[in-house]
Amino acid sequence: MNNFLDPAILFFIFGAFAGAVKSNLEIPQPIARFLSLYLLMALGLKGGFALQQSGFTLEIGLALGLAIFLALLIPLLGYTVLRARLNHFDAAAIAATYGSVSAVTFITATQALDQYGIGFGGHMAAAMALMESPAIILAVLLANRARAASTTIKHPMGVTSILHESLTDGAQLLLLGSMLVGMLSGDMGQKIMAPFSIDLFKGMLAFFLLDMGLMVAKNFAGLKGKPPITVFYAIIAPLVHATIALGLCKVVGLPLGDTILFMVLAASASYIAVPAVLRHALPEVNPALYMGMSLGVTFPLNIILGIPLYTSIAKLIH
Repeated sequence: MNNFLDPAILFFIFGAFAGAVKSNLEIPQPIARFLSLYLLMALGLKGGFALQQSGFTLEIGLALGLAIFLALLIPLLGYTVLRARLNHFDAAAIAATYGSVSAVTFITATQALDQYGIGFGGHMAAAMALMESPAIILAVLLANRARAASTTIKHPMGVTSILHESLTDGAQLLLLGSMLVGMLSGDMGQKIMAPFSIDLFKGMLAFFLLDMGLMVAKNFAGLKGKPPITVFYAIIAPLVHATIALGLCKVVGLPLGDTILFMVLAASASYIAVPAVLRHALPEVNPALYMGMSLGVTFPLNIILGIPLYTSIAKLIH
């Protein structure tokens, strides 16, 4: 119940309502972009400060290795399941979307853990960054294989350009750069940046989630007329992926906070990084398909119900 009374979540619900009733309320795109970059910078700084204090440990190494493993496992499983009902290109696009991660879902989860009093490692921001690109690369490889088998498509999309675009994405570089700044500046940097990266964070998150609520209402219509498997997958896949992450975290022996964040990352779906690349890499797929699934269904499901659910389940297992 506390999750529903969180101001940031309430603003998200309000934004979705405003969009559903077709209000003219909107956040100008440059402001929404700034809010997104601010949240990534603040998260990166927080992770960098934490890493500077803890140093690189075996536990951190295991967590980062698990991040890469999940980023490969989830899209491969997704493609295998979806290919039974959808064509190669749609299956690859959706698998990439759900194999990558949502930074805003992750940031919202870190804020929730702070409220719950559950600690987590600063390296989890790096884990999130590592989980963004592998699914995109896999999707391009799968699509190229399908194109190679087709007599009507002569020019497969080059993987090199996709690698460059996904690995040099501005948001991802900002996150990693902010972590480096936090590690180098240490305690002094933390004191200087606290008014910016800590005191303003909650308000900025609430403002950004208001905009996300408006976007959810618009993108939900993208699922109209799509195969039933897409809606089913958008609801069930996050739960399955979170369960897989929970089991792997238990085997590796990660602490509670890191386990919850891995569940959230595994359950999330990209609606920024992946669509930006797939528009060029998989022109055969209508972006409304994967945007409608990730932003219209999975994102609100995770923000409103998923984060408290994953937290409760992880607590029980731990």
